Parts: sequence; structure tokens; C-alpha cells
Amino acid sequence: MKVPSSYLRMRILGAIDYAEGKCIASRIKNLATQTFTDEDGHQRSFTWRIISTWLYRYKSHGVTGIQNNPRKDKGIPRKITPEELLEALNTAKLHFRDQNVDKMRLYRFCLEKGILRQDQIAQTTFYRFIREYELLKNDDELTHKKRLAFAMQYANQLWQGDTMFEPYVKDHENKPRQAKLIAFIDDASRVVTHGEFFFEENTDTLVKALKAAFYKRGIPEQLYVDNGSIYSSSEITLICARIGCILRHTPVRDGAAKGKIERFFRRVRDQFLSKNLDLSNLEKLNNQFTLWLEDEYNGAVHSTLGMKPIDCFSFDLKRVRFLPPSETNDELFYAEETRKVKKDNTFSFRNTRYETPVDLHDREITIRYDRINFDRITIYYKEQRMGIAKPVDLITNGLLRRQEG
Repeated sequence: MKVPSSYLRMRILGAIDYAEGKCIASRIKNLATQTFTDEDGHQRSFTWRIISTWLYRYKSHGVTGIQNNPRKDKGIPRKITPEELLEALNTAKLHFRDQNVDKMRLYRFCLEKGILRQDQIAQTTFYRFIREYELLKNDDELTHKKRLAFAMQYANQLWQGDTMFEPYVKDHENKPRQAKLIAFIDDASRVVTHGEFFFEENTDTLVKALKAAFYKRGIPEQLYVDNGSIYSSSEITLICARIGCILRHTPVRDGAAKGKIERFFRRVRDQFLSKNLDLSNLEKLNNQFTLWLEDEYNGAVHSTLGMKPIDCFSFDLKRVRFLPPSETNDELFYAEETRKVKKDNTFSFRNTRYETPVDLHDREITIRYDRINFDRITIYYKEQRMGIAKPVDLITNGLLRRQEG
């Protein structure tokens, strides 16, 4: 039997809070009677002793305590990704009349022109990636690969997510800029759990969209996205691990694997962007999109389902694990860094000294903070929340020292 992944273990630990029982022990034993679906779609169950061990390791060592120990880079390139290599190949092929140029010439050309460096990828690895990921095949050849249609049985078993580039909207300087729509769709019900236009496609905008989707429609068991830099970033991986959501990526050059979100984007272009829209600013575009999304998509009969997506989603509400809005839950989406606390129980962050809420001198802590508002700094020690850090007030501390003296 395959060793359970850290994502599956985190999802099970996250379910402890929602299981029936008056104490942790009884809730864990209740979970031991249930089955969970792993990344491969197999039903798995675990004894209460195993779940208790995971919980102990998580409380003692955090996420790293329940992770499997093989090499983190096993099976993936350590110097260059397949996407980066594909981009380099496409750049190099522009300089050759014969598009069927051999691999040796391509490799030498990339090195000579500085497109690739030899310390990035060796020649044998270059050949292996081309063979494994079919990087020299035309897109027409790749469309004939065998593909099986699939659909999840229940809402929030799997979401598909992606980014669409369109339309041009005026920014704060009244200049036209291309907007990017980040959206997520539930595989079973076809409900679009959230969609929002941004001027930037980066980690900050993805986190904002993901946070809104989780609060509105609950936590999916799996999130299926492509291999783009923001979707495979360490920040998104960390957020999914904290919440207990399995993060999955499509194969390289296989955008059709996310067929449902791609079909939704086609509908956005054909039915929403074809309207006479107010593109004077991003806020107005998002207001118009939200109204169209809830009334004419989520609230309209879907041709495949034969019913409204929102009604189909509501059938499984009892299975949905919602994330109640709170300051503590907001911290699940925060960025984090490590700091060493000094002997006077302070640490520095963005040129400001802070005091820890409890005595943690000479210890290494984790700080979590909002990516936009840096006023709220939360302290974690060994994955336990210690409280909110406060900027050092030297005058008040001096008065307290005199009173104690």
C-alpha cells in the first residue's frame, strides 16, 4: 500500500476539529471509522493510533514532522523546469529554417547564445527531458493523446483553477492594461467558486482569489492547476498544506487536462466579454462579472447537468468543510518567515523591532504576516500560535523597569 502523502495526512488532521466527539481522543476514533480519498482516487482508512501519532508529530515538529523523508527533488529537475526548457527550445527554434532540427544542434545553439547554461542542464538531461515530456513535438501531435473523460461524484472533491488573459481595462493612470481573470470551478457541480480580474498575475493576487473562494464555497479536497510559476510556488503549496487541501498539477503541455475551467473561460469570452461592458476601471469590471457569474452562469441551467450549478452544489452542503471567517483563519493565508529572538525577547522585521507576546528568547520562531498590511505580526513556535507581536516601546519598557526596581 502506498505511503500516505503529507497532504492526505494534513487533510485528516484538519478533519479532527469537525469530527463528532466530546474530546480529541473520541474524535480521532470517529475518524478511524471513515475513509478518505487519496491523490490517486483510492479510498484509504487509518487506525486511531496512526492518526494520533500524526497529530503528536504535527504538534511537536509542525508540517515537517509528518512529511515523508525521501529527497524533495526526486524525479524533478533541480536546475531547470520542463516549462523553462520548453521556452528555451521555442526561442532557439526561431533561428532555424528546418523545424525538425536535431537535439544536438539545439543544445549547442542554446549554450552558444546564452539561452541555457551548462550548469543548468547537462546534455544527457537535456535529451531525457525532451523524450519524457515530448518537448519537440508539435501541439497538433499532442492533441491525439488518449484522454478519458472524468467527473467527481461530490461537490468540493476537486476544483480546477487557471488564469485567462483578457480584456484591456483602464488603470488608475487612465491607461489601458490587460486584465487577468483568476477563477476556480468545482468539478462535480460546475459551480465557479470564485472569479476575479486583476492587473497582475502573481502570488499575491492568486492568494487573494484563493482566500475568497475558500471562504465562499468551503475547502476542496483537491486543487488541480497547471505548472505555472504562481500555481507551483512555495506559498501556495504551504497554504494548501496548512488547510489540508491536496495540490495537484497537470502534466507539462497538457492544458486540456483542465477542460472544465477552459470551457468556462470560453463561455466568459463568448457571453460576458461580448456585452457592452464598462471598462473604465477594474472595480466596475469585477462588479459586472460577479453579477453575470451568479445570475447567468451559477444560477442558470447547465447543459451537461440539466440543472443549475448552484443547486447541484447545494445537494452536497453537508459534506462541505467551510472555513469560518476569523482573524485566526486569515493567518492560514499569510506569508511566513523565520526569525531568531534575541536575549531581550525582541526580533526585527522590515526595519522594525518587535516584542514577542511570551518569553521566547534565544529561540527560532515563525512569523506570519499579511502580504499587503504588515501591521499585524503573528508569532508561531513549533507550529503553536503564541499571539500577536507588538512594536517595541522603549519608553514604556523603561518606566516598567524603574517601577520594578
